[in-house]
Parts: sequence; C-alpha cells; structure tokens
Amino acid sequence: MTTALITGSTAGIGAAFARRLAADGHDLVLVARDTGRLREQATELHDRHGIEAEVLTADLSEDKGIEAVAERVGDRRDPVDLLVNNAGFGNKGRYLEVSMADELKMLKVHCEAVLRLTSAAAEAMRERGRGGVVNVASVAAFVPRGTYGASKAWVVQFTQGAARDLAGSGVRLMALCPGFVRTEFHQRAGMGTDNIPGWMWLDADKLVAAALADLARGRTLSIPDPRYKALMGLVKVTPRGLLGGITSKTGRKYGPR
Repeated sequence: MTTALITGSTAGIGAAFARRLAADGHDLVLVARDTGRLREQATELHDRHGIEAEVLTADLSEDKGIEAVAERVGDRRDPVDLLVNNAGFGNKGRYLEVSMADELKMLKVHCEAVLRLTSAAAEAMRERGRGGVVNVASVAAFVPRGTYGASKAWVVQFTQGAARDLAGSGVRLMALCPGFVRTEFHQRAGMGTDNIPGWMWLDADKLVAAALADLARGRTLSIPDPRYKALMGLVKVTPRGLLGGITSKTGRKYGPR
C-alpha cells in the first residue's frame, strides 16, 4: 500500500486527486486549513474505499504550516510515495490593485511552499529510489498575466529543471497545467465566471486521470486536454509583444471579474 499526500485536498483538483487515488487503493494524507472539512473528507474516503486517510491541518502561507507538511513528506518511517502540491489561490484585481501582502502570500504558497515541500519529499524519495511529485501549475504559466501567471511559470520551470537533475534516481516530477476547472477557486477570490465560455471549462476528475497517466509515462509537463494543448501551441508561435496585448484583452473579456 502506497501513500499520497495532497495539499489543498478538500476542494477542486485536490479533491479529485483524493477521490481517484483512494479509489486506486492509496492511503492518503489530506492537507488543508479547515480541520472540519478534512475530517469529513477523510471519513468519506475511508468508508467508501477502505483506505487510511490521515488529516494534517496546515496553512501553507505560514512557515509553521510549511514546516509541518515538510516534516510529514520527509518522514522515513512512514513514507509518502506521491506528493501533490495543489494548494493555491487567486487574487482579484490587476497589478497595483492587489495589496503587497496578498501578492507576497501568493508567492509564499505557490513558490516557497512548493520548493520546500518538493525538496523534502524528493530527498526522501531519492534515498528509497522511487516516488513522484505533481506540482499543480496552470496554463497561465505560458502567458504574461501578472503575479499568478508568473508564480505558475516558476512552478513549471522549477519542476522541469528538478526533474532533469533527478533523472535516473527513480523520482518523477511533473508540472500539471490545467485551464479553467469548475472548483471553488474563483468563488473564494470573489471572481465572477459567467463570462467564461463553456468550451473552456474542464472536468476535474477527467483532468486528474489524464495527469496521472502522464506521470506514469514519465512526462515532466502535463497539459491534460486537447483544447488547451492547441491553445498553448499557438502561444508558442505568437510574438511575445503581441501575446501580451492579446492576453490582456482576452483576460478582460473571458477571465474572472
């Protein structure tokens, strides 16, 4: 029996990972800020799938929370075989409309926490000669869209670089880059979604299935939908200056408001 640790496990993509991994027979360590929701989730997954589900309450915008999770993923006596760094959030507003405190909090969760947790997990996994890390980024990583996109671009570059450095060690690292997914993400940020076309929305469970298949194939980057793969292909061949104008206009038209 293997164990997977998922941050931000109680909703959205994190909850979809928890459902799929539990159904596949993995024990879980569920990480989020709300102890009550974590306990409900753990009980449901245990009762439905017969797996063990450990609860770890932690706020990854604080050092104490990061340290608690890093200690758990680095535990050699009770090892974590798969780490899913999924915790994240969005800020409503353009650059200079968002407070510096909120910008720095985003970097703490999206970048520092991912770095520290990946490093703690990968070190223990390398000693055992096996393990995997999925760092949830976004297709926003590939376009100039403020601090959120910049932080997710960091996740992609860090993950792929670390994957190269660990090649041959038995440790697999992959950056997962979804598009719009129906979760609590936009609601928590106070963002409306009525202006987003229906074709742009992805199903969280299908996304997770595709991501785990890509991880099994040894890919270091997963864009788990043909529609977004096509869009990112266009992004690659669009001049950077033109791309900035297009993404700004598109963000105002289709992005969260």
